[in-house]
Amino acid sequence: MNNISKLLPVLFGFFVMGFCDIVGISSDYAKEAFGWDQTMAGLVPSVVFVWFFFLGVPIGLLMNKIGRKNTVLLSCIVTVLGMALPLISYTSVTTLIAYALLGIGNAILQVSLNPLLNNVITDQKLLTSSLTAGQVVKAVSSFAGPFIVLAAVNWFGNGDEQKWYLCFPIMGTITLISGLWILATPIQREQKSAESTNLMDTLALLGNPAILVLFFGIFFAVGTDVCTNFISSKIMISRFGYTKEMAGMAPQVYFVLRTIGAFIGVFAMTKIAERKYFQWNIVACIVAILILIFVENAIVDFVCIGAIGFLCSCVFPIIFGMAIKEMPEKANEISGLMIMAVAGGTVSFLVGAATDYAGIIGGIAVILLQVLYLTWCSFRKAA
Repeated sequence: MNNISKLLPVLFGFFVMGFCDIVGISSDYAKEAFGWDQTMAGLVPSVVFVWFFFLGVPIGLLMNKIGRKNTVLLSCIVTVLGMALPLISYTSVTTLIAYALLGIGNAILQVSLNPLLNNVITDQKLLTSSLTAGQVVKAVSSFAGPFIVLAAVNWFGNGDEQKWYLCFPIMGTITLISGLWILATPIQREQKSAESTNLMDTLALLGNPAILVLFFGIFFAVGTDVCTNFISSKIMISRFGYTKEMAGMAPQVYFVLRTIGAFIGVFAMTKIAERKYFQWNIVACIVAILILIFVENAIVDFVCIGAIGFLCSCVFPIIFGMAIKEMPEKANEISGLMIMAVAGGTVSFLVGAATDYAGIIGGIAVILLQVLYLTWCSFRKAA
């Protein structure tokens, strides 16, 4: 029971981790509020996810000094400050800064929260279950994102869409609760590693061709995820004239199917080799994207958006596992590199730009190119 009381606040932290996925639906409101074009709207996820590239490995090194719990608390402080900013000054610039601080806080959180589970769970079998539970909590947060924005508009903004930014203090309040809960929970600090690792030692691992290929695999897996979330509502608005509220169903469909796919994948990969499962799903994903490009039917498009979420739901953990197996003796360093690759979410900027210049099909084509790389990655001969 004592372990459960320590586990729950850590798992709740995964809900905060899911806040990055709000960029898809909230960018629609920001675009209208500030008169942005699609290229500028596409910059929003980039402003959030670019920090993973710069902070992934350095935060891992900092965590070795100040401890995992303190690093999680640092992420909460950064996020709360960012989410309070639009209340102080609501402009295009301060909104982008708020998004940036959301990304910085989330990058710190993703590096530190998964390892913190090791501090409260000792049984390896239970640890795996707890990590899965954490991803489910994160998926619930991703699904709740559009509802948070709608709550900000309808409950706190009295139906005024210009008050969409009130979603930031809502997320800030939840983050504050999470941080205080973890602060109040006695969690024993981990043992410091006797081996010293620096930034250049970790980056040097990219000299291994297999690690480099898998690094970009993670990069484009996250890119596919963020870009599909970002463009899904815009497809429904552009093609079928949906309102922002109605279009918000698209990312919800995406996240629901992604969650279902992750659950099924856990059991399926006990019967099917991970690489084979990767190959089947990613080839099917190409088919779904091609249908999405050429068929303009609302129901079909919803199905294809959900299918992309379902078929790509296990790509990240599969590639992550493949990378660890390449160099198990460097597991910590490999993990830091893979977190850096979460910066693949910045590809959304190209989706926005492609949509401005070539229409919605141009934006979808950027996703297709990423999935083609993942297909090559899945069939590439293992080292």
